[in-house]
Amino acid sequence: MDHHGHEPALALPSPGEWAVLVLVCTALVAYAAAVLLLRRRGVSWPWGRALAWAVGCACVGVALAGPLAERAHHDFVAHMAGHVLLGMLGPLLLVLAAPVTLALRSMPVGGARTLARFLGSAPVAFLTNPFVAGLLDIGGLWVLYRTGLYAATHTEPVLYALVHLHVPAAGYLFAFAVLGGPDPAPHRLSPPWRAGALVAAIAAHNILAKTIYAAPPPGVPLDQAHAGAQLMYYAGAPVEIALLFLVCRPWLLPRPRRSRAVGV
Repeated sequence: MDHHGHEPALALPSPGEWAVLVLVCTALVAYAAAVLLLRRRGVSWPWGRALAWAVGCACVGVALAGPLAERAHHDFVAHMAGHVLLGMLGPLLLVLAAPVTLALRSMPVGGARTLARFLGSAPVAFLTNPFVAGLLDIGGLWVLYRTGLYAATHTEPVLYALVHLHVPAAGYLFAFAVLGGPDPAPHRLSPPWRAGALVAAIAAHNILAKTIYAAPPPGVPLDQAHAGAQLMYYAGAPVEIALLFLVCRPWLLPRPRRSRAVGV
């Protein structure tokens, strides 16, 4: 309520936020339609994967559209909360939802074969190398916060859009590259290599958080930099621990041979 006693008008979503909402809703509907198609064929689909997709999409939507996204324009702490949702938790959940497996099972045979050939192509093999994916993901964050790029995103809408496309895409690519499933990846490296890439990425991410605390990005007040860096470090830790567990799960909890055969 303002000083005249009137309720403030609700701000309508911007064109960019509408685009995000449309994309998120489209992703949810497409996933649900594929699951229903499988069930009509008598094929079950794990409810946990569907839940992971829904929550992952919600993380992306909350980070890019709504009050948190609006506040992130002028509050570095809110921006960093969006980073954890958009670049870490959301991508991990989307990968765990196994959208590639769902697509392969629900698409016509011709489309599934085309997708399988694409997954086996040289460019995909290069991008899904965990060290390359880690460089794109964590390296991109170093460029964002250790140069003037973060400040530029506040005045250049195109840069803002590109950064917010890169962050979830790179986060998804890295999670896909280091995990041992559930989606197929013909060129996936062995667990020791993936674990090594993950440990290196976690170290680089946490070192970046400490540098932000010590030397804020241009235009970020010191108090916000301190709080944002702590949020980046501590809120990102549960996601990092989850990734470490999932990567090391073949050693910690060996699966029965039959379960690996069916890709469960």
